[in-house]
Amino acid sequence: MTFGSLVPFAEPAHCRDLPSPYYNESHDRLRKAAREWAEEHIMDVAYEWEEEKKSVDPAVYQQAAKDGIVTCLAFGTKIPKKWAKPDGTVFGGVKVEEWDGFHDAILIDELHRNGSLGVGQGLFGGLQIGCPPIYHFGSQELQDRVLPDILSGKKRVCLAITEPNAGSDVKNLSTEAKLSEDGKHFIVNGTKKWITNGIYSDYFTAAVRTSGKAGDTHGISFLLIPNTEGVTRRRMYMSGQHCAGTTFLSFEDVKVPVENLIGEKDKGFKMIMTNFAHERLMIVLVAQRLTRVCMEDAMSYAHRRVVFGKKLIESEVIRNKFAHMARVIESQQAWIEAIVYAIDNLPKEEANRRLGGTTALLKAHASICLELVAREAVQILGGIAHTRGGVGERIERIRRDVKGVAIPGGSEEIMLDNGIRQEVKLALGLGAKL
Repeated sequence: MTFGSLVPFAEPAHCRDLPSPYYNESHDRLRKAAREWAEEHIMDVAYEWEEEKKSVDPAVYQQAAKDGIVTCLAFGTKIPKKWAKPDGTVFGGVKVEEWDGFHDAILIDELHRNGSLGVGQGLFGGLQIGCPPIYHFGSQELQDRVLPDILSGKKRVCLAITEPNAGSDVKNLSTEAKLSEDGKHFIVNGTKKWITNGIYSDYFTAAVRTSGKAGDTHGISFLLIPNTEGVTRRRMYMSGQHCAGTTFLSFEDVKVPVENLIGEKDKGFKMIMTNFAHERLMIVLVAQRLTRVCMEDAMSYAHRRVVFGKKLIESEVIRNKFAHMARVIESQQAWIEAIVYAIDNLPKEEANRRLGGTTALLKAHASICLELVAREAVQILGGIAHTRGGVGERIERIRRDVKGVAIPGGSEEIMLDNGIRQEVKLALGLGAKL
């Protein structure tokens, strides 16, 4: 039985009732629940939140927490049983032990069907990348102290790594955290830039330098910094994604309890790199849904618009555009599913080692595909897709948001290079003679 839009390539193949080895009834149930939730709460808010440069509605975030969406997105592919509902399920009625990478992918996919990178990232972007270091590497005391409020929606968290002079080159960060004389606090000084959800957050999962100098991988630590005295936040306005709450953070003699150290002191670089893996896949999943939104709206328009006495879809030139859009969308779906399956079926350390390079390449591929599809969709709609609001609203917004996929989480150029370097290193380690 088909689910969702019947427009060609607007939905993944399994929604078109094609057999798949990856999906089961629990995945279908989750997709239905996620679509209903998105339709009720976020499907029609993008234009208002984005164009009026509003913050996300706190009531919507609270509803997401109440319904269990926040918990699912905070943990991603594996949800600890202690955070399930009393009946042992999570959002969508999925049993906690059933939850896997495909459930995570479906939830991310559905929450971006409104065609807004800003809404999805404004609500959940910081959570998805700021929370994992806490439960993967944080002490039990730290988890017990902060996770209940985060998962209930009382507190928000984001990731703070990027600095004015340290983006993809993480080891170049210079924000310092020095121990106080009594050894009870870290005193933090420095700045962070382009921090998604920073303006909304109560906690910043921050990469700080606890020893060494800029350029060293050793000496970097993860520290959970509360929004407290000495923290200054300034909202940044980007080309798009206005409601994502992108922020410039300043830390001036901020006192952070030593108990807020995440993992081992001076050994945070590897943790940061590990955290990037899911962030990059998350960006890929968002980009993939945005390509399908472009396809859906452009295809629908091409069947209505009459030019020179015939519908646009009757033009060979227009069908050629759709063919190229479809081939990259569907091939990318296959690549995504292969990686998600591999992650689910490999030990975590092994998955990070063997899939890091491939995921980097996929992340670059996703932004390249989105740029192609968004451009062609704009060309098909013409001026309507160059106008904010109206029939071409989603396509126009996606075209502006392409760089919000191509740059964060590692730029296209660095991901392409990183992917090949990692794959060559892996091959040599297996004994390849290159």
